[in-house]
Amino acid sequence: MAYVDWMIKTKRLATCNCDYGCPCEFNAPPTHEVCEGVEAFEIVEGYFGDVRLDGLRVAGIYRWPGPVHEGGGAYQIIIDEQITEEQQEALFKILSGEEQEPTTLFNIYGSTIDDEPDPIFARIEFEWDLEARTGRMAVSNVLEASLEPIRNPVTGAPHRAAITLPEGFEFREAEMASSTFWSSGVISQNSKNCYGFLTYATYGPYGVIEEQSHPLGEV
Repeated sequence: MAYVDWMIKTKRLATCNCDYGCPCEFNAPPTHEVCEGVEAFEIVEGYFGDVRLDGLRVAGIYRWPGPVHEGGGAYQIIIDEQITEEQQEALFKILSGEEQEPTTLFNIYGSTIDDEPDPIFARIEFEWDLEARTGRMAVSNVLEASLEPIRNPVTGAPHRAAITLPEGFEFREAEMASSTFWSSGVISQNSKNCYGFLTYATYGPYGVIEEQSHPLGEV
């Protein structure tokens, strides 16, 4: 099937309340039954047809009552307040799963969401350092998260770990981190010293696009 030509290269941060590594990545149930967290990404380069999306940021707050694939989830999306009407229309088509295969990131997660409050338009603070495994995202009075290296429990030294998923629909490789986050409003939560990841991922109508020129650590 032919789709509108689109692509987004993203720097991504994500957290959840699971233990380091996240059982979901290994087809196992969540650590604490409920799966919840926050995420954000910055579009380094992107377009939807003739509409440029470079520099836009998106954040989200999510919760599922059990394993993600069982559904029943809630998702609050936050969109960069600087977005134009034309960019908004284009970006929402991507995020809603339009003009792409059903096996893509946005369609797969979208199929598990039952409750989706109206979007929030706000300033999204975003910091991302893949090599250092540090990051931060924040939306005033809505959410905040910080990511830092996992520490060796004996020496306190940074402990580097990564997950590689050769056929992953969300990423192909991501650096692991320790996260602390909170959110308020419709989906209120608060967790610390739990799973987080940083990755550089590119998406298009057919899913993850392999980026040979941007391997982890060289972005």
